Amino acid sequence: MALTKAQKTEIIKNYATKEGDTGSPEVQVAVLSAEINSLNEHLQQHIHDFHSRRGLYMMIGKRRRLLNYLRHKDVDRYTALIQKLGLRR
Repeated sequence: MALTKAQKTEIIKNYATKEGDTGSPEVQVAVLSAEINSLNEHLQQHIHDFHSRRGLYMMIGKRRRLLNYLRHKDVDRYTALIQKLGLRR
């Protein structure tokens, strides 16, 4: 359900804008997206796990806020991130 440390470091390495970057919106959105996908798979199996569903909704909201911030700050970075993550079909 949760990401392992190795998975998280791999995501950070792929989406970091510079060396040692863990706090940029791109990295945060990428980590949240991986956690959301993992939790979504869990909820496919465990339909009545409402506590995890609430956590999923909170993560989705946080990702949405980060994406809104990035869209208003720099549209080019926003579109590149959306395309790389495969969001917004």
